[in-house]
Amino acid sequence: MKFLWFHLMPYTDLPDDFREKHPSVWVDIDSRLFDPQRAHHMYNEFIDELEFAAECGFDAVCVNEHHSNGYGLMPSPNLIASTLARSTGDAAICVLGNSLALYNPPTRVAEEMAMIDCISGGRLIAGFPVGTPMDTCYAYGQNPSTLREKYYEAHDLIIKAWTTPETFAFNGRYIQQRYVNIWPRPVQKPHPPIWIPGGGSVETWRWCAKMDYVYCYLSYFGYKLGKATMQGFWEEMERLGKEPNPYHAGFLQFVGVADTREEALKLYREPAEYFYDRCLNVDPRFASPPGYTSEATIRAKVQSQISAASIRDGIKSMQRDWQAILDNGYVIIGGPDEVAEQLRQVATDLNVGHLLLLLQFGNMDKELAQYNTRLFSEKVMPSLASLFDDRWEDRWWPNAMPPESRAQPRAEAR
Repeated sequence: MKFLWFHLMPYTDLPDDFREKHPSVWVDIDSRLFDPQRAHHMYNEFIDELEFAAECGFDAVCVNEHHSNGYGLMPSPNLIASTLARSTGDAAICVLGNSLALYNPPTRVAEEMAMIDCISGGRLIAGFPVGTPMDTCYAYGQNPSTLREKYYEAHDLIIKAWTTPETFAFNGRYIQQRYVNIWPRPVQKPHPPIWIPGGGSVETWRWCAKMDYVYCYLSYFGYKLGKATMQGFWEEMERLGKEPNPYHAGFLQFVGVADTREEALKLYREPAEYFYDRCLNVDPRFASPPGYTSEATIRAKVQSQISAASIRDGIKSMQRDWQAILDNGYVIIGGPDEVAEQLRQVATDLNVGHLLLLLQFGNMDKELAQYNTRLFSEKVMPSLASLFDDRWEDRWWPNAMPPESRAQPRAEAR
């Protein structure tokens, strides 16, 4: 079992009346709400939290890409990942990821991820999301009907750039480059492991099966609502003749752990309500542009969680109620033993060997985030660490350089 500490880097100072006065946290959020001087402290605290998680023994620290929003302040996860590549020792650096269709040319992704892999000594996990419609179609103006085609073409160019020693020309429908010859090149051969973050499309399931990539479901609504999506993935894998190796999948879960359940309920209510009330306040007009969702996914009746969240009289109304957040398993709350038991159920029921933990969410401050992180690492992880290891091999984990062969950054740089 692998434990990955995931950070969204949410803006923690959205006003109390944000939902009432602002239609969306994404795309057209009022820029006057952003305070750069406060963000200076937020970014530094967020990086502190990621470094702390690595020091606590998490197998990886994770970052991701979003644009024009107060839900996640990482338009360039590679910038954050490069600092972590320098300041952490053994933890994998999981970039989930770069939205490939937004890069012109996508060789930029190949170069920057190769840099991160070199700086870290081969600890990179390369995430290749198609990207949310808010980020890709609205914030960056991509045509939703051609987005996935551009994504596949960008992917092919990046893989070829990583694995072809000679300079080559690439002539695709969307990308034409006379000379492709990236420097630097990744430490890991033939390339870093590739994970595909997804929200539940049939195409993504099939893509992961075909390419032997990890399918990583970044769920905002916990294991109860996530079970149907993961079941769909494993059914598709079985149909395609693939083995049910739990390390072929990852799942994201919000968690708040304290010494007792009573303490956990007091500590994590405010940050949870902040996240579900403000950070997921997405205007429905941005959630599902025509052409973004394929016919196959529509026929399979798979709805993205963003679309579900944007329905004003549907799941969104439930999110504002603390009891519903608990009852529906959006956030797992409790003492160490209770949390460990619930996560064991999550891992076995969903058959996932890579568990991504959101231990900082909403407006949670650094002190509470580190408390949550430390307690989880000390009292929850040990009881789950050996799960699945007796039957399955994790073929999707970084193959890093031996510690004795890596550079030793100066202490002052940490």
